[in-house]
Amino acid sequence: MKVTVKEVVTKKERKAFVRYPNELYRDNPYYVPTLERGDLDAIDPKKNHAFEFCEGKYWLARDEKGAIVGRIAGIINHRYNEKTGVDYARFGFMDFIDDDTVVDALFDTVEEWARGKGMKVMNGPLGFLEFDASGVLVAGFDELPTAYGKYNYPYYEPQLLRRGYTKDTDWVEYSVTMPEDITEWFGRPARLVEARYGLHQADIGTKKKMVSYFPECARVLNETYRNIHGFSELSKGQVDDLMKQFVPNLNTDFVSVILDRNDSVVAFGISMPSLSKAMQRCHGKLFPFGFLHILHAIRHNDTLDLLLIGIVDEYKGKGVNAMIFDKIAPAVRRYGIKYLETTRELEDNNGVQNMWNRFENRLHKRARCYTKNLSDR
Repeated sequence: MKVTVKEVVTKKERKAFVRYPNELYRDNPYYVPTLERGDLDAIDPKKNHAFEFCEGKYWLARDEKGAIVGRIAGIINHRYNEKTGVDYARFGFMDFIDDDTVVDALFDTVEEWARGKGMKVMNGPLGFLEFDASGVLVAGFDELPTAYGKYNYPYYEPQLLRRGYTKDTDWVEYSVTMPEDITEWFGRPARLVEARYGLHQADIGTKKKMVSYFPECARVLNETYRNIHGFSELSKGQVDDLMKQFVPNLNTDFVSVILDRNDSVVAFGISMPSLSKAMQRCHGKLFPFGFLHILHAIRHNDTLDLLLIGIVDEYKGKGVNAMIFDKIAPAVRRYGIKYLETTRELEDNNGVQNMWNRFENRLHKRARCYTKNLSDR
């Protein structure tokens, strides 16, 4: 096959870039489309505040007939590189047919771009932020991803290995079965933690109140995740981006914000009814009717996605998780939630994973990040 790789420049090319995976996986029952509008904003320097300290380029691969057969992005997060002292280039937004010529054309292009930028190590798949969909799925191909995860065909990893990439780290996902008496599990431990440390729940009965706490939650997030793989401190602009992304779809019954005696945020937990099936039904578009599927999923669901938990260092390992889940537990029972999806967490995050041992659970998905020295051709 003759393959041509061209940089994405025009508005039409950007739309083709974000739509390609929705075409590649059109008939796959496990693929969850992303919102095209959101992906367009993510690669637009005018819309994504990550470009305050990141740069990126995007390419599409086409066959001799002009059909798109693959895509890839090259990203440099200069803030992360300064933190780690390593000249990393990231590859992301990666999708392709199972063809060596296509894969080689895409990776030759992104690796050569990275070398031209003086980068020493290729790392990915990663996005601009740690919260972007990361990793190649290596287990769980017959499981439905969360709306914030990513599906790919099994041939992705063999192609990366063929290109000389090796494992960097893994993320794992658990499906946790919620017990019928969930409200009784956390009450006593939560009361003990509250009394011992003088903590209490914030009043976040409305989205407007949640917005008022969001900047403080972001401060906690930066502290909690500062040593996590791929994470760089969120700027104020990025906090605004996350707030616009999460808050409109939040049901505050599934959110907990913990305050100390001075009413400062010391911990938070954000979860959301699963949007995966709704996203499949709306095919990556909110309009004209896609938003109706989203609204229905928020109100009627048996699965809850745990999106983010943050706890400042002072209160780690002191049982604050019990307070977070004690707040969410009544809604779990009232809405008829049967399963909790943990979303992707690093495989060595034992503190979080130990929480699931109290419940019936299964590790059902695994995604992998890869690395390659750019001196290795």
